[in-house]
Formats: sequence, structure tokens, C-alpha cells
Amino acid sequence: MNREVFAAIAEALERGETAALVTIVSARGSTPQRVGAKMLVFADGRTIGTIGGGCYESDAFGKAREAITARRPQLVHYELSDDFAQETGLICGGQMDVYIEPIEPSPELYIIGGGHVGYHLARLAHEVGFRVHVVDDREKFANRERFPTAEEVVADDIPTWLAAATLPPHAYAVIVTRGHTNDLEALRALAPRELRYLGLIGSRAKVARVYDALTADGVPAEQLTRIHAPIGLDIGAVTPQEIAVSILAELIAVKHGKIAGRDAAELSMRWNNLT
Repeated sequence: MNREVFAAIAEALERGETAALVTIVSARGSTPQRVGAKMLVFADGRTIGTIGGGCYESDAFGKAREAITARRPQLVHYELSDDFAQETGLICGGQMDVYIEPIEPSPELYIIGGGHVGYHLARLAHEVGFRVHVVDDREKFANRERFPTAEEVVADDIPTWLAAATLPPHAYAVIVTRGHTNDLEALRALAPRELRYLGLIGSRAKVARVYDALTADGVPAEQLTRIHAPIGLDIGAVTPQEIAVSILAELIAVKHGKIAGRDAAELSMRWNNLT
């Protein structure tokens, strides 16, 4: 049964689908399964494998779906009392510890713009486990020689490519093109999408101009408040290398749940400052 679970994990990661792995790590007394039994739970409620059904599995199933949403593992202790059995309608005894671990595919990073910042960001992001995609409308900046470790390098008109591309909801997108027009068009295409992260490079003045244009086009304010702009953590970065580090630091913080997109209070403050 565990072989089936492991195969399903590999297939889910290949598809870019999130799930949670439930594993019995300790068992004492009368329990449904032995240590090591596993169950894979998907966000839509599908399951593969079992930790024994009945008393523990139903509760662990719910906590696994919560773990997918929260993106945090948890260790759950089950010790069934008569009260618990009466509430759940399930009867069994013993104690069991279950480890619930969210399973996520390697994060996909779409770098829109293959210039100096994009070049350094792609190199650093690959080193920390991001699957990098680079898009630029200039073959001189979007080629395999320049980005040898990228999963995908696209030389195409940026708005045209984005209009046809499907980015998964767990994707991170960074807009670092060479000019205002490309930034605006890229953000217009990406702002309505559900992404893990969307960032735009530029000064506050530039960001304000882009936001004004999008607002005039009818883009809802709530879509704009999800954008990380100006992009990156404020570490005083100046050079392209330093700016790439500041962006990657923010990507990692979002990945590990240290900031949710960007904290609502900060997003609101930045939006108010820009408008």
C-alpha cells in the first residue's frame, strides 16, 4: 500500500499538485494500523492509502486538508476516550501519533525579463530549488547559453506569450522587464490570476504610474494590493546582484509562510502611499 502512496506522491509532484502525507509515527495499544502506515490526502478530498479507517482516519483527513491550506506540518496525538468514541460514533482503543506533512511541488518561478536583474535572479533561484522559466522579447537576453539551468527560456513578445500561457496557482512571477510598457502589459496579464507571488520591479513613482494605468483600465484594487511592489525585501539593494538577492529573499519568505503574499497591513499601507 505504501508503494502506491509513494507512486502517487511522485505523480502529484510531476503534475504540480499539492497534497498532504499522513504517517503513523507511534502506536500503542489497539490501533487501526501499525507504525509507518501512510495516507495521501489531496486538496479536493481524494485519498490514497489508509491509516486504518474509523477512529483516527476521519479526523486526520480533515487535519491533512487544513495542512495543505496552511502549508504547515503538524504532529497529532490521538488517545481515544469513551467521550471521543461517543462523539464520533467510532470505537477503538489505544494511542497513536500521526505526522501530517504538506507535499508541494518544486516552486515554479517565472521571470518576465531576462536583463541584468533577471539573469542574477535566475541563477540564484535555481540554486535554492526554484524551477526557473525566463521570458523576454529579445533573443540576445533569452537564450539557453545565458540561462543554462532554466527549465524554459522563451524569446517571444511578452504580452502575446502571457496571454497564451497557463501559470499554475503555486507559481511565483517576477516582472523585471526593461521598460514601463512591458511592465504594464505583463502586470495587466498577470494581476487577475491566482498566483503564489506576483512582484513588480521599480521605484514607487513608477509603480504608482503603472497602478494608475491599470486602475483606469478597470483592474480592481484588490488585485493590485496582492502585488509585491516595489519588489523585494528592503535591504538597501543597489546593484543588480543585490536587487536579485532582495527579490529571492522575499520569494523564500513567501514560500515558507513568513509573509502571506505580503502582510495585509503592509499591502494596504503601500497602496495608500501609492495612491
